[in-house]
Amino acid sequence: MVNLYRDTGVVLRTHKLGEADRIVTLLTRRHGKVRAVAKGVRRTSSRFGARLEPFGHVDVQFYTGRTLDVITQVETVDAFALPLVADYQRYTAASAIAETADRLSAEEGEPVLKLYLLVVGALRALAGGERDSSLVLDAFFLRAMSYAGWAPAITECARCGLPGPHAAFSVSAGGSMCQDCRVPGCVHPAPEVLVLLDALMHGEWTVASESVPVVRRDASGLVAAHLQWHLERQLRSLPLVERRAREAATPGQ
Repeated sequence: MVNLYRDTGVVLRTHKLGEADRIVTLLTRRHGKVRAVAKGVRRTSSRFGARLEPFGHVDVQFYTGRTLDVITQVETVDAFALPLVADYQRYTAASAIAETADRLSAEEGEPVLKLYLLVVGALRALAGGERDSSLVLDAFFLRAMSYAGWAPAITECARCGLPGPHAAFSVSAGGSMCQDCRVPGCVHPAPEVLVLLDALMHGEWTVASESVPVVRRDASGLVAAHLQWHLERQLRSLPLVERRAREAATPGQ
């Protein structure tokens, strides 16, 4: 019994192993990132193969193996995958969330409770479909960067801390920059873009939902550039994300 342990986790990705097995990467509540073998899950007779698809939120029992742990039991906690895989926009946003979480939890077995909670919250919001998936994704990116210590300066100068808002923004310098500190290559986002970024960082969804498409597009560009600058490589899933805002029904419809 010493070699068995349980945890709750989100499936980030899977890949094939042999003829019938899979290696499943999960972000768990207490053990951080865990890579484990799910034996026989690619067979049609598998008892829990469908529960170990990406975005599944599951309660898992593991057996500690020599190289990789082995999954012995799985129970569904939240069926996030069902609504996500049925909608391209939400699916691509969820894929970007899972890839980011995988990158930010580089060390296996290191507890990352805050990141786990951010992932579960973002996937729950996407699966619920009540908020625009692009806003949910950017809110996750901003909060995940804050968790990693990379949060962009939005309401103050990244270099001197002078309260803003400021007109210049530099990804390489850390965010907003005042007139005295700005560096070559700064962009000059509209004030509404900074308002949206701050709202997403702090969960002010009423403010965020009132933003117009061009503001959301520019905010998404800054967030993606800032994240990938710190990751030092591009997210493979990000170019596939559909950023089209869902059209709200007009009065009388």
